[in-house]
Amino acid sequence: MRTRAVPPAIKPKKGEGQWALGYREPLNKNEENKKNDDGLNVRRRIIDIYSKTGFDSIDPADLRGRFRWMGLYTQRKPGIDGGKTGSLTDEELEDRYFMLRVRIDGGQLSGPQLRTIADLSVRYARGTADITDRQNVQYHWIRIEDVPAIWEALEAVGLHTTEACGDTPRVIIGCPLAGIAADEVIDATPQLRDVHDRYIGSPEFSNLPRKFKTAISGCTAHCTVHEINDVAFVGVVNDEGETGYQVYVGGGLSTNPMFAQSLGVFVTPEQVHEVWKGVISIFRDYGYRRLRSRARIKFLVKDWGAAKFREVLEQQYLGRALPDGPEPAAPLAHRDHVGVHPQRDGNFYVGFAPRVGRVNGELLGVIADLAERYGSGRVRTTAEQKMVILDVPAENTRALSDALAAHDLQVNPSIFRRQTMACTGIEYCKLAIVETKQRAMDLVDELEKRLPDFDQPLSINMNGCPNSCARVQVADIGLKGQLVMDENGDQVEGYQVHLGGQLGATFGKKVRGLKTTSAGLTDYVERVVRNYDAQRADGETFAAWVNRADEADLK
Repeated sequence: MRTRAVPPAIKPKKGEGQWALGYREPLNKNEENKKNDDGLNVRRRIIDIYSKTGFDSIDPADLRGRFRWMGLYTQRKPGIDGGKTGSLTDEELEDRYFMLRVRIDGGQLSGPQLRTIADLSVRYARGTADITDRQNVQYHWIRIEDVPAIWEALEAVGLHTTEACGDTPRVIIGCPLAGIAADEVIDATPQLRDVHDRYIGSPEFSNLPRKFKTAISGCTAHCTVHEINDVAFVGVVNDEGETGYQVYVGGGLSTNPMFAQSLGVFVTPEQVHEVWKGVISIFRDYGYRRLRSRARIKFLVKDWGAAKFREVLEQQYLGRALPDGPEPAAPLAHRDHVGVHPQRDGNFYVGFAPRVGRVNGELLGVIADLAERYGSGRVRTTAEQKMVILDVPAENTRALSDALAAHDLQVNPSIFRRQTMACTGIEYCKLAIVETKQRAMDLVDELEKRLPDFDQPLSINMNGCPNSCARVQVADIGLKGQLVMDENGDQVEGYQVHLGGQLGATFGKKVRGLKTTSAGLTDYVERVVRNYDAQRADGETFAAWVNRADEADLK
């Protein structure tokens, strides 16, 4: 008698930790920590306990987890080289001081707010202050004992650090010229503030699978880089002449870069807050929680596709269909609002370039003085680590530009000053492998000397680790920090090179074996830029040239 072969048992697919599918039990330490206590609750412990009893009294689950919900990370202990980043524990890497991130939603600052930020830098942060590529300001050297006083000062002028980090809805970026630029599609300020006031700091969204990044803008330059946000509302005009928003979801970089996908809808200004709530709710309920490496909304959008995501949004979360909508116009070549430009009210705004976002408390105080002397006092931060002074009468623009230049804040910077970006790097970041800020500043200085006449758009983005906080994959020249071998066979700081990245179009390509040591960085960048300048056709971008250039010319 013949026996039938028994087919092998089909192994059930492992759950991704999606709440909506019944996976409520924590699948990793991060999820367990969040289930044990909402990160928002740590604020009270900081004020009542830790600030009084000191660093050594902090519960490790708060220190390396929930503190992020209040914008706090421990910073890197000085003197630990990048070769030890992956092998040491947090306890071994971290200092007894903190990075503190101040949320500046939409990049909007009044004179008193900027003065407060400047004063706190001097009083509590050893003068440190960095402008990030999400319009925030980051302090370093913060003591836990000083945090309540810092919060009190910030909140007195309408600022805060709530959900500046952590598995939360992070700062909402917006065009710094919202309501001001003469050519904007729509002033997104009311919608940005509405979302912030309704949902930031709410327990409804304080336990997400991971961080959630939002952009809401009507800018024609597309300065909020909607292509790489988790959700982005982009100003458009429909066929009836109504202004509203197209919605993009699922953008992000790091080790698995993906561009956001358009949902193809038209959202009226009044609907923005509920559509935003629907999108983040999908992430909360269906987002992958089992593996931190897949716990971003981009992975869900990739698996579902934009059509299914829109269907779930409309049917399960909005209860109605959204009308189809147009796509936004193409972005401008420069998205940073640097220079002197007209406002809709007849005044001008003056955008200027600090060196890779690095400023300090004293300099911020000077900027506040200049904004009051030559404008209304209003200042903005940009998503390109730049700043803008608003409401400057025409007769004041030259004097303001000269005053800024006297403090090394360039209104008409070189292309290298204008388009070089750097993350925090090994100076303070526990994840970093190499130095970034100072090295990027030195690179800019040297390129200005070696290539003084080069004026083609060219972005150089430098990151200290693979996480791409400085957007290396979408830069013309992206530099990702890692340890490399020098000509003597010694392991030294260096960078993997990505070439020809373009927001919304393509990620920079990695040429086989193309790495550079830190010592050889400037020579490499000079060489490849000279090759481009010599070979480019009229109007040819760096990215286009990279795609046709001989590999030898890229090395």
